[in-house]
Amino acid sequence: MGKTTGFLEIARRDRGYEPATDRLKTWREFVRPLPTAEVSQQGARCMNCGIPYCHNGCPVNNLIPDWNDLVYHDKWRSALGTLQSTNNFPEFTGRVCPAPCEAACTLNIDDSPVTIKTIECQIVDRGWQEGWIVPEPAHVRTGKTVAVVGSGPAGLACAQQLARAGHQVTVFEKSDRIGGLLRYGIPDFKMEKTLIDRRIAQMEAEGVVFRPGVHVSATMSVADLRATHDAVVLAGGAERPRDLELPPHNLSGIHFAMTFLTQQNKRVAGDPEDVAAPLGAISARGKHVVVIGGGDTGSDCIGTSNRQGAASVTQLEIMPEPPARENKALTWPDWPLKFRTSSSQEEGCERDFAVATRRALGSGDRIEGLECVRLDWTAGPDGRMRMTEIPGSEFVLKADLVLLAMGFLGPHHDGLLEQAGVAIDPRGNVAASITDYATSVSKVYACGDMRRGQSLVVWAIREGRQCARAVDLALMGTTELPL
Repeated sequence: MGKTTGFLEIARRDRGYEPATDRLKTWREFVRPLPTAEVSQQGARCMNCGIPYCHNGCPVNNLIPDWNDLVYHDKWRSALGTLQSTNNFPEFTGRVCPAPCEAACTLNIDDSPVTIKTIECQIVDRGWQEGWIVPEPAHVRTGKTVAVVGSGPAGLACAQQLARAGHQVTVFEKSDRIGGLLRYGIPDFKMEKTLIDRRIAQMEAEGVVFRPGVHVSATMSVADLRATHDAVVLAGGAERPRDLELPPHNLSGIHFAMTFLTQQNKRVAGDPEDVAAPLGAISARGKHVVVIGGGDTGSDCIGTSNRQGAASVTQLEIMPEPPARENKALTWPDWPLKFRTSSSQEEGCERDFAVATRRALGSGDRIEGLECVRLDWTAGPDGRMRMTEIPGSEFVLKADLVLLAMGFLGPHHDGLLEQAGVAIDPRGNVAASITDYATSVSKVYACGDMRRGQSLVVWAIREGRQCARAVDLALMGTTELPL
């Protein structure tokens, strides 16, 4: 505990944003870092608790009190080493993670947690600025070969760990660029893609080979992959979107969120329109946009729509509005259900809760509106919440563009998984345990969203790291990779 009374003397202060009127004009990140001296002061607020509940909230087991203390004592390079000992890509999580560690912080009992996410991000950003982050190639090569299918955060973390253990790793990605969800699912205004590019350069210097544009099961068979590698890791993510029965669904103007977001990310990357949108461009310019789904993906659709020049944006959520504050006695240190407003929602959006969409309305083949109804949520005899439509609450919402952002059901089963012949669990994900990450097929492993279902970037990194350890142990009989 660097400053015993720090949490009593120093108020919480976090990063700010550029004004909405300015940030809506660009696709750049708009978070304003704190001055270095203030970050050190924020590190002094850490209580170094006897039981650090922030560890309970952090999926990658970040040594949060340790690097808070090092930052307070101006030992930034040591703080970077401590941070990277548990997290391969803190510049990603420092931008897009919802920070369950802060929800679990002891100081969050009175709504004033340590600014863990901000400190994490500024440690790694300074590490890049100072040139402290360099390739870490293995000193000894094992001669073993590993194929990683999918280049999202799980695949990248797994590949980097295995390469540093001395294995020859090749990452196969069906898209034209490396990064998976990081590249095409997260808008540039939340995370600029140069952050991915410099990590790819680091990993290439460590011996990782990247093969974008290779669709395993289409341009290359799983059987060939297994025959030419000592291990195969499936890290393809949960890409099967939840659909909505919205008759008549043949109306144009209804799209899955990821189709919309991917197109815009390709435009920002400089792709011409026929490459960014080969099946037709989706634009919110001048349109009344309705986003169905209240999570992070829906929020990304809001920010993207506003930057494209939407006439209006409305977000619908089927669940009731959460409480403004959680009951800390019941929820802490777990992640609480409470009302939150994202930076994209702050930029301009009408939000409506406990609403179901009945059908699409339009003339010709183009959507013009949505018929909606309000819902009443009550507890049933078994204690589970049930929804019923409120009679007479029907209303029509003007809509020129509808974006479906209701989450994901798991990985696609046709193609890769069908060829691999791996067992599927009752939830539709690849069946593999967190003990060895092995699937039902020999030499084949699975990690990330493909194994656990839709989740956070930070969970994907953890799974990739743990899967790498399991593969290294299986190949070598022993491993020095961390848990």
